[in-house]
Amino acid sequence: MAAFDHVHNMHDIALKPRLLRSLLREQLPDEKHPFKGPLELFHLVSMVKTHGLLSESLTPESTEPKVVESWKAAVDAWVNRVLMLASSNMPDKCWAGVCLLGVTCQECSSERFLASYSGWLQKLHSYVQPPADSHFVKVATCASLSDLFTRLGRFARAKKDGTSQAVKLIQPVLKLLNEDGSEALWEGAVHLLCTFMTYFPSSIHRFYENAEAAIVLKIISGKCSDKMLNELSHCLALLPKSRGDEDSWSMMMQKILVSINSYLNDTFQGAEEESKGNEARRLLIPPGKDPPPPLGGHLVGETSGQITKKPERLQLFNISALMHCCCTMLTSSYPVQVRVPIRPLLSLIARVLMVDGSLSPALFPFTTSMQQEFICSKLPALHMHSLELLSAVLKCVRSQLLPHAAEIVRLLTEYFKRCVLPDMRIKVYSIIRTLLFSMGVGIAVYLTQEIISNAYVDLEFITHESSGTSSSAYSKPSSEVLIQPSQKKRKHASSTGPLEGQPDKIDLEMGLTKNLCPISLKIAALEALEALLTVGGALGTDGWRPSIDHLLISVATSACKGGWAKEENHIFLSSQHVPTWADFQLAALRALLSSLLSPAHFRPPNLARGLELFRRGMRETGTKVAEFCAHALLALEVLIHPRALPLFDFSAAPISCDGVNSRILDVCSYGDKQNAPFSSSKLGKGPGAAISAHDDLYESWLANDEGANIPVVNTGKDQNYNANPPEIIRDQSPEKNLPPAKSFSNRVPEESKQEQVSTSTAQWTEVDETIQVHEPVEEDRTMPADFGASDSTESKFMSSKKDVLAGKLDVSSTQGVNTTTTVSNLERSKHLVVEVDSESSMDSLPDIVDADPDSD
Repeated sequence: MAAFDHVHNMHDIALKPRLLRSLLREQLPDEKHPFKGPLELFHLVSMVKTHGLLSESLTPESTEPKVVESWKAAVDAWVNRVLMLASSNMPDKCWAGVCLLGVTCQECSSERFLASYSGWLQKLHSYVQPPADSHFVKVATCASLSDLFTRLGRFARAKKDGTSQAVKLIQPVLKLLNEDGSEALWEGAVHLLCTFMTYFPSSIHRFYENAEAAIVLKIISGKCSDKMLNELSHCLALLPKSRGDEDSWSMMMQKILVSINSYLNDTFQGAEEESKGNEARRLLIPPGKDPPPPLGGHLVGETSGQITKKPERLQLFNISALMHCCCTMLTSSYPVQVRVPIRPLLSLIARVLMVDGSLSPALFPFTTSMQQEFICSKLPALHMHSLELLSAVLKCVRSQLLPHAAEIVRLLTEYFKRCVLPDMRIKVYSIIRTLLFSMGVGIAVYLTQEIISNAYVDLEFITHESSGTSSSAYSKPSSEVLIQPSQKKRKHASSTGPLEGQPDKIDLEMGLTKNLCPISLKIAALEALEALLTVGGALGTDGWRPSIDHLLISVATSACKGGWAKEENHIFLSSQHVPTWADFQLAALRALLSSLLSPAHFRPPNLARGLELFRRGMRETGTKVAEFCAHALLALEVLIHPRALPLFDFSAAPISCDGVNSRILDVCSYGDKQNAPFSSSKLGKGPGAAISAHDDLYESWLANDEGANIPVVNTGKDQNYNANPPEIIRDQSPEKNLPPAKSFSNRVPEESKQEQVSTSTAQWTEVDETIQVHEPVEEDRTMPADFGASDSTESKFMSSKKDVLAGKLDVSSTQGVNTTTTVSNLERSKHLVVEVDSESSMDSLPDIVDADPDSD
């Protein structure tokens, strides 16, 4: 029975045709059933995309012919119903059918799309023509056409046909843009034009001038909102792609910059000297060169001349839109390499940023107060667009901006001194970070002082709070902390976290604002300090580094003093992300990690406090703070447990007989014995070989322990030594390579002394010819017997050493090596007791007198 024909699970392919037929039966309207509304259509599209009901993608496990035919029939029924709705005379059903046809173009299989897109395109093309009356249908048609050509542009074999189909739609779309319709219709037409320029650029080539004129006329018309102006400027920036050569890009950039300069001349009239505009024009149009044609053609130039006589508000909108267009042209990809006019761009940017609304005495008679007020009200927006343009120049040119670095540093330094608005300061911090990472330590030398001084100002409240003092001379020290309070305390139960929109805390006694700096500005200052320490932290080890390290540990400690804030995104306050206290804590920890890892001449003084903060933060499971703290602890591992690892992976090397790799021994057995991976004390297998294999640090500790086990000796001032051991190389300086006046002689029997030295020298010469063994010293040297021992004791001691060090190797072949190792260990242990060079040194030691403390 069909009622009990169950599927395996939610991923069963047999479920998809059933769901699709259910949607056709219950939710998709037809000729008899009315359209229920946009909400029902939204639910329908969500179901189709979530379950992939139109994809017709089969897995190897589910290739049953019955299931395949059922799904194909269900999709055919869907397409027929959608085309029927798109052909309906009722506007609401026609609108729903056109929208669902665009969804079908996105979700259907490649085979079905390539076989059916021509018919779908003809159906949609009829609604772009002027006889169509409904604006809603036109807007939906532009969106569905954009989806269709976006999908078609992914097939290389369909490029030619797609270009020919796009050419037929260029003129109807430009007519839609020129109509006095709704802004939604203009936006749909602009999106469709951008799709053509991106996937089928050659289709615009024949209509290049018409497209430029239509876009520019719409920009300067003054009838568009800020969002629509951004869409139009983006479309204008993509227009040179239709030609794909360097001249088209350069000509468009020059036209835009000349237009911006012309608008600035009218806007800043009376607010700056007239020579500023002339200087910028000379850079834009070099002497002897013809000026470019007006932006949008001569018809647009005449219209623009009429529009400039209107209120200055339109000119400011035009300047903002054209600057946004320049940013898009600089940051977007282009088919060929182009030359960026850096000097004209920097000239226009500096011209805008240097205007702050003040008037010189010579300009007072020519500027009214209303004109000055208007300029001051629009300057923040112009400054922001100029800073965005500067950021785009940095991202586009990067390190090739080096010849202009001095001009940029001078501009940022002067603007930072007069910049007060938080949004402007945040943007300047962002530009400085980009500049540091793109140009390196060379630019950090000149920006360090500005970054530090401004960061201290923006983080002043946090630093004063950390030290327990207020930034105001008249306010009392307060124990309040500008962080999200703990909910465990009753007195903080009614307070909320310090969000961006929360009012500043006020000292109620004096009525002074204690925190005027928003959280976003504090985060920007910390990010700038992080970039400075990352790029040029080693430059300030003898200067500003201690103060910055103290500042960052104080800020991080103060930010995390009251606990960890919850990560919340208040989308109801703004469409963009609003920084919260959790973001500030994360920024403080990031800056602190850069302070600890930045190169310095000394160990980080705040390492212990930083580790404690990171360990506390790692307990906040599931947050960004916990993830970063785990990463910080991993990065700081090299400072917590410093160690020198070998250059070779000895565990993966081929092993020869008795566990000794002769090839590695030839490579690594030179130099000092303590630094060699295989020395004479490692040729045998000791008890701990399986535990600490190939561990140089562990082996060196064992060697020190063996050398410290000195047998008990009898003291005497006149006991002589009859033998001299070979010298161990310890210092290559000529003063310290001389034989000592008194050396150990009683350790090795005299008759085997020279024989052992010759054997040791021969063996180490075979391993590596770079080993240096000094000639044996004369045998008549004597030394006080403070460290001497009897022959029997020494023979037992040496025999035990030989058993441990030699192992399975031949004892006779390694006797000299073991003797050398033993004497070397004794030389090291000698300094732990007392260093004696002669009898005079022993005589100079004072005698210990054991007297009664009560006696006279």
